[in-house]
Amino acid sequence: MRILLYTGKGGVGKTTVAAATALRCADLGYRTIVVSTDAAHSLADSFDMTIGNEPIEIAPRLHGQEIDVLHQMEKYWGTVQEWLTSVLAWRGLDELLADEASVLPGMDELASLLQIILLHDSNAYDVIIVDCAPTGETLRLLSLPEVAEWYLTRIFPIQRQTAKVVGPLLRSVTDIPIPDDQVFESIKDLILQLDRMHELLTDQQKTSVRLVLNPEKMVIKEAQRTYTYLNLYGYTTDLVISNRIIPANIGDDYFNAWKDAQTRYSQLVEEAFSPLPIFKVPLMDQEVVGAAMLRKMAEAIYGAQDPTQIFYHEQPQVIEKTDDAYLLKLRLPFITKDAVNLTRSGDELVISIGNFRRNLILPRVLAAREIQKAKFENDRLVLTFVGAEVKAN
Repeated sequence: MRILLYTGKGGVGKTTVAAATALRCADLGYRTIVVSTDAAHSLADSFDMTIGNEPIEIAPRLHGQEIDVLHQMEKYWGTVQEWLTSVLAWRGLDELLADEASVLPGMDELASLLQIILLHDSNAYDVIIVDCAPTGETLRLLSLPEVAEWYLTRIFPIQRQTAKVVGPLLRSVTDIPIPDDQVFESIKDLILQLDRMHELLTDQQKTSVRLVLNPEKMVIKEAQRTYTYLNLYGYTTDLVISNRIIPANIGDDYFNAWKDAQTRYSQLVEEAFSPLPIFKVPLMDQEVVGAAMLRKMAEAIYGAQDPTQIFYHEQPQVIEKTDDAYLLKLRLPFITKDAVNLTRSGDELVISIGNFRRNLILPRVLAAREIQKAKFENDRLVLTFVGAEVKAN
């Protein structure tokens, strides 16, 4: 089975790319489902048909689903949400506001992504394609399983035991809602499901994330940040799709200016994401809606290639934590340390090697620290980031 997640800044065409990929996979004979976890669903618009919160057949071997967030919230978070609502209502918050406030930030997206586990375990599909929420915010939330595991093993047992001991006493002197075993079991089940989801989506042989972007400065910067966080949390990116490139045969003064800008920013895409494969997709001559145009889009993206293949097998950028520092490891084959020039401005790190330049956006955990040293280990440049109080050599 393959799980392919398509993400990118809103408006870059990721839903269209995901839909076109799904149709190509089905045409190749794979049992395929394409699901949208974006609250503002547009998957149905791409296929020009109605798609609901349960899988429906779109074409031979192809199903689609626009996940119902409310249904998923009730399924995975319902018991805990009811308790939080009762606590907020006890504090005097209006019942409707209490119900809204009981949904913790990001839980709706996470509840949607948990559907992937059910689809995977059903063994009904060979390929699961996910049209993710814009800018990778959903994927960044997948760092929660690490925190959840710590909470489950260290804090959760204490809280549960305390509730058992103190609960009866509190009920005798106050009417504050006390969490019962059902609430704690729901929390435990949710955390275990998150951990299972993290394990599934970080399996490099099974799951790949693909970044969709347009050759525009703001879009590229957003994609860089997303790519950095994907690496930080262990998710494998195997492909970048640069979409809506104006064809060379279109020529007037208006489009020439756009083409010149796209040429400049296409170079920035190469600098930012090399050695990841970058597929360039031309701007279509009409709106990409319906099966015929989606097949045309798939041909423009993949040519004769199978979309389910792993296009890049390594993580060129890895972030690790040691006892007192963070290590940023970058794969730079056939290069020595003396050939590398580093320039840093805020959260941006530029690595220059001759005429080649790699432009990186550092995550907050690294941007707040200084580079203490740089060295090569085999074919990887290793940068050591330490606290700001330690001066760089």
